[in-house]
Amino acid sequence: MKTAIAIRLMLVDDHPVMRMGLANLLGLNPDFEVVAQADDGASALELWKLHRPDVCLMDISMEGMDGVETVRRLRKSFPDARVLMLTSSKAAEDVHHAMEAGAAGYVMKNVKRGELADAIRAVHRGEKLVAAKPLQHTTGNDAAAISHRELEVLSFIRQGFTNAEIGRLLGISERTVRWHVSVLMEKLDAADRAQAVARGFELGLLGVTGGPLK
Repeated sequence: MKTAIAIRLMLVDDHPVMRMGLANLLGLNPDFEVVAQADDGASALELWKLHRPDVCLMDISMEGMDGVETVRRLRKSFPDARVLMLTSSKAAEDVHHAMEAGAAGYVMKNVKRGELADAIRAVHRGEKLVAAKPLQHTTGNDAAAISHRELEVLSFIRQGFTNAEIGRLLGISERTVRWHVSVLMEKLDAADRAQAVARGFELGLLGVTGGPLK
């Protein structure tokens, strides 16, 4: 039996089995009530207007509008919306973009039941948390701190490619490219792309042809 002050939840995930299992799991808590479920971002926005849940649990990877863009649009229309990202991605850029878009928390799908319940309650109280244990980027002007993917991005920057073009060449999203560029700027202590390339040469990261050294 649900309590009079049950936290009203909406689940957003494009996998029906995942939503069903999550709904059943959360239903075991007397202070939770699942009031809506959506399988994509557009449906989530409409269902939020209809049900006004206390907390939304949202996956980051969905067909069409992804979780980050859904959070951004949701928060634009409803600034008080509280969203807890529940995802399998622990990539640092995904954590960064989700929180930047307005998510209140970020946890992994392999989280324990009690930890998930605590995260939901914390978000409901207005707290922010990240329990994804993302891969951390190191900072500083150290060539060893630059990852192979970042070297690839730097090489393409040297050749004058735009972020969108780099994304197509590497098979990653433009948003992810922007993240790599941002990290490169920080690691190389560069104010712009030209300075990042110059620092790449200074540190021996780029060969004379502009490609990364092997």
